Amino acid sequence: MTGFATGQTGTGLPHSVFLRRLAGTAEPPGLEPRLGRAAFLVLRLVDLLGPGHDGLHPDAFRYQRIATERCCRDLPPTSTEANHLLGLVEGTDHAFRQSDVALVLPALFAYGHFLEDELRLEEALDVLDEALHVGGETVATEDGIVLRLRRARVLRMLNSFDAAEQAYAEGGALAGATGDTHSELLSRIGRAETLRGRGNLPAAETGLRAALAEAEAGQDRYAQALAHQGIAVVLSTSGRPHEAIPHLWRAFQLYDDEQPRIRALGDMGALLLLVGDVAGAEHALRAVVHKGGSGEVVDNAMIELMHCASYRRDRVGFERWRERCEARRDDMPPNILVDFTLKAGIGWARFGQFARGERVLASALEIADDGGLHEFAFRIDRIRAGLRDCQEAAAEPVVETEAVREVSDALARLEV
Repeated sequence: MTGFATGQTGTGLPHSVFLRRLAGTAEPPGLEPRLGRAAFLVLRLVDLLGPGHDGLHPDAFRYQRIATERCCRDLPPTSTEANHLLGLVEGTDHAFRQSDVALVLPALFAYGHFLEDELRLEEALDVLDEALHVGGETVATEDGIVLRLRRARVLRMLNSFDAAEQAYAEGGALAGATGDTHSELLSRIGRAETLRGRGNLPAAETGLRAALAEAEAGQDRYAQALAHQGIAVVLSTSGRPHEAIPHLWRAFQLYDDEQPRIRALGDMGALLLLVGDVAGAEHALRAVVHKGGSGEVVDNAMIELMHCASYRRDRVGFERWRERCEARRDDMPPNILVDFTLKAGIGWARFGQFARGERVLASALEIADDGGLHEFAFRIDRIRAGLRDCQEAAAEPVVETEAVREVSDALARLEV
């Protein structure tokens, strides 16, 4: 088995990544620290199914299970994460009593997926590594493929590109050996995305377009959607947003699950604003807010709606969206918080309140510096240098292509 997270290598306390939620709190009263502590205890319980615990007495397991379950039941029953943890305790109990590790894997998969959707990536990686660790050679081939591909995706999102490429290659090799063409395609798309992460945009685009052609030939909707979305990111990153927008729209149409559809809509709103189609952007972003989804996606959509309003010099709309973002700022991760603060500062400058805009941008710069967000810091410095230019009249929309106009018209008709 290759590349376990720190908690499984023996170089640190297993699953300590979850204890980071307790950082800075001597007696954590909030929900997040309690969830972190509960997750740590649950995964320590799962460890008892792994190597080295073959001779564990049933009573020892039972005492630890009872204590762990009690900790989880003290959490609010409305918490999605708490329910995942309780399901994991139940799955671990069944696996121990039946001496079948496979019985806990579905709950581990589900919890890892939840953490990934919430962008708790290091925690998601720990859970996926735990599944590989306790499952060992008993993991069915199809489950092993899914685990490796999901693990590769998380590693790529963490910018651990070497480890991601290895995991994609392992998953792709297993898929090829069993004739699983769908997973083989996902592996190829993932490796192309890793090239994009490394900055090799031409090679990434070539790989994604080749995978898209195969996915279309095999009528694999999900692989098509992933490839279209990947191509859109490559095109927008390389300064071709007009070409990216139709690919993003096609991904939105192809996805069956609501969560990736909402994410595609959010990305589309940002791109439409970039090309000057404010009306189209607002249609997409309002649909994201209406549909809901993960907090990060909704936060980004509301920030962009605030930005749209200041772009149109709509002071009332700007204040409304700014206040809604302000109410959520305590739960925003640093990258989203700095984006909100930056665009709020630009908004104040657009309405002629330069002193307030400057103060807000200084705050954004402090957040960026504290979080090591250097790209944001450079951007903020450039904007501060030309802050008074923000009050100029809103630019005329960029001339749109026919494909972008079709997407914008479709968004206007979108039922939410």
